[in-house]
Amino acid sequence: MKQIIYTAARLALGMAVGMGSLLTASAEKLVILHTNDTHSMIDPASDGMGGVLQRKAIIDSVRKAEKNVLLVDAGDAVQGTLYFNFFKGEVEEPLMNMMGYDVQILGNHEFDNGMEALRKMMDNVKAAKLSANYDFTGTPLEGVFEPYVLKKVGGKKVGFIGLNIDPSSIIAADNYKGLKFKEVIPVANQTAEFLKDKKGCDIVVAVTHIGAIKENDKTIDYELAAASKVIDIIIGGHSHTIITPGTTEVATPAIVNNAEGRPVLVCQTGRYGKYLGYIKIDLDKLGKESAADFDNKLIPVTDRFPESSFDKKMVEFIAPYKAKLKEADEHVIGYAPEYMDANARTGRYVNWAGDFAKWYGDVKADSLRAAGVELPRVDFGMMNVGGIRHNLSAGDVTEGKILATFPFSNHVVLTRIKGKDFIEAMRVAARKGGEAISDEIRVVSDPEGNLLYVLLNNEEMDPEKDYLMSTIDYLAWGNDDFVSLANGEILWRDTLESAAPIMRYIGQLTRYGLPVEGDPRARFVKYPRSIANEEGK
Repeated sequence: MKQIIYTAARLALGMAVGMGSLLTASAEKLVILHTNDTHSMIDPASDGMGGVLQRKAIIDSVRKAEKNVLLVDAGDAVQGTLYFNFFKGEVEEPLMNMMGYDVQILGNHEFDNGMEALRKMMDNVKAAKLSANYDFTGTPLEGVFEPYVLKKVGGKKVGFIGLNIDPSSIIAADNYKGLKFKEVIPVANQTAEFLKDKKGCDIVVAVTHIGAIKENDKTIDYELAAASKVIDIIIGGHSHTIITPGTTEVATPAIVNNAEGRPVLVCQTGRYGKYLGYIKIDLDKLGKESAADFDNKLIPVTDRFPESSFDKKMVEFIAPYKAKLKEADEHVIGYAPEYMDANARTGRYVNWAGDFAKWYGDVKADSLRAAGVELPRVDFGMMNVGGIRHNLSAGDVTEGKILATFPFSNHVVLTRIKGKDFIEAMRVAARKGGEAISDEIRVVSDPEGNLLYVLLNNEEMDPEKDYLMSTIDYLAWGNDDFVSLANGEILWRDTLESAAPIMRYIGQLTRYGLPVEGDPRARFVKYPRSIANEEGK
C-alpha cells in the first residue's frame, strides 16, 4: 500500500495536554472527543490510568470550556473485566449514556454473547448507532443501526459514518449468523460522497472498528484513508493502537493523503480508556484549512481530578456492582513469583497458557480413555494470545483476576488435525510474531517472520500425519485468522467455559506448592535464513 505522509511542518498537532490548554472556548469551534476499545474498564487499570469516573470528569471539563462538543466511541466498549463476565452488558451501556455519547459503533466483542443479547444491550443505547457495511436484515438487530448520522454544529453539517470489520475468522460464526458484510472501502466512499454531495456535509468523519495494523487481508484504516476522496477524519478502533498526534511514523502516522492527495486525519487511542482523543476544528475555516490543521491531542485519563468532582449518579450506579465483584476479586487461588505480560506474543504468559491447554487436554483424554473412548495421546496444546486480556502481577493470584483475564465463552476441545493444517496455522502465527503453544512445539522463522520449520519434540512435523491437539473451540473453528484449523475434526468439547479449567490448573499447582509461572524461553524462534539453509544441507 502506497502511503503519502503529509509533511510534519503542516501538522499543528501536539501530544502534551495540560488541562489549561482546553479552556479556551469558542462558539465557532467543534470539539470531537473519542474513545475505542475501552473493554469494560469501569475502574482504573493497575497502572492507575483509565476509569469511567475519571473519563467523565475530563469530558465535563471540556464541555464547560467548549460550546460544541460531540462524544464518539469506535467499538469494543464491552468484554475484558468482571463487569461484563458477571453482568453481561448491563453496566457499560448505562454508563455510556450517563457520559452522553453522541455516536457509537459496534466492535467485534459486542457480539460475544450473540445477537439476541446484543439487541437487548443496544435497545438501551441513547447515542446514534451506526453501521454502514453490516446488513442486519432478518436478524435480531434489524432496524437498530443506521449507516450515518448528521450533526448540525455552528451552522455546519458534520456527517458520521459507521464502518465495521469483516467478521469472518474474527467473530464466532454462530454469534453473527445472518449478518451480511459489505466491503469497507466501496461502502465508505459511496456513503461519504453521498453525505458531501447530496446532504451538503461540510466535513465527513468515518468511525471505524477495522484496525490500524495489517495482520491479514482485511481492510485497515490507512488503506481506507488512502482510497478515500472526501473522508476528512477516521476515528478508529480494534487494533488497540495509540496513534500519536503529529507523528509521521511509517507504521502508524497521524496523517495520510487520500486518493486525491488531500490529508486525512487518522486517530486511535489504544485501549482500556487510558486516553481520551481530542480533535478541535475551527468551523469558520472549514474549506480553507485541511485535516492536517485540526488540533489533535490525546488526553491521559489519570487520577488528577479529586473524587469530589466525580459524577454522583455514576458513582451511585457503579457501587452495587462493585460490591458484588469484591468477593471474587479477593478470593486468592494461587501465587505468581513474577510479573507476566499479557501483551507479549511470546514469553512467560503465552507459554503458560499453551502449557495449560496441553495439561488439560491430557487430563480429559485420560478420563475419556478410562470411560472406554478410543483416543490417541495429546500431541500438543494451543491457546490464543488475544484471549489473555490482562497482565499478571507478581503476588497473590485471585479468582477475579483469572476470570477477567480469560473472559471469553470458549471451551477446550480435542481436535484431530493434519500436520499441514497446523503448519499453515503456524505460518500465520509466525507472521503475527507468536502465539500460545505448548512446550512440545517450536516454530522457526526467518527474521521477517517467514516460516521455515515447525518442530514437534525437536523433529520436523509431518504434513500428512494426523495429530491430536488440545485447544479452544474458537481456534478450532478457524477464527483469529487460523482458517486452516477448521479442517480438523473435533472429537470432544468441554462443557465448561475455559476459565473454569484454567482455575483448576492453578488449583492443581497450588495444591502441590507450585507457583503460577511461565517458561520464559521463546517458542517462536527467529533464525537467519542463510544459517538455517546452510544447516539444512
